[in-house]
Amino acid sequence: MKWLILFGLIGALVMASSQRAGAGVLPQVGGAAPDFSLPDQHGVPRNLKEFSGKWLVLYFYPKDDTPGCTQEACAFRDDLHKLTALGAQVVGISVDDGKSHAEFAQKYHLPFPLLADSGKEVATRYGVLLNLGLMKFAKRYTFLIDPQGRVREVYDKVETSRHSQEIIEDLNKLLVKE
Repeated sequence: MKWLILFGLIGALVMASSQRAGAGVLPQVGGAAPDFSLPDQHGVPRNLKEFSGKWLVLYFYPKDDTPGCTQEACAFRDDLHKLTALGAQVVGISVDDGKSHAEFAQKYHLPFPLLADSGKEVATRYGVLLNLGLMKFAKRYTFLIDPQGRVREVYDKVETSRHSQEIIEDLNKLLVKE
């Protein structure tokens, strides 16, 4: 119940204020994906170069273990075999710390990296950091990055219940074009 109240308040604040924090600008389709180096839920540093040669579904989300974020993460988990069959890896990023990510990943058996952007640098670099005064969150955005490190799709209106399927459909279309 406390999460519902908290996110109701956050939702109202988001509607009242559409400001993004920081100087980050959304990466453009066709442009290079901004580099990152962040620890995952196990404390292992992960970076963009690690995923070179593969499609990367890089999704930003507001908060571990909240209803929308859980639905999105579990859909990626459930569809991971389809995504990997298409040559894609999934990586989630939020401004939560590694401990929170580890608990979230363990609770929902999430088999992909969740990166801790506690310093908010990567969310800022990708233009997705939302400043609500005392609280800062990553907005729910996904970047589909091709094996050469170029942004191929930017998803700014994410419906958590079908987002994973939407990416699978888009990946299939992109792979046919290549």
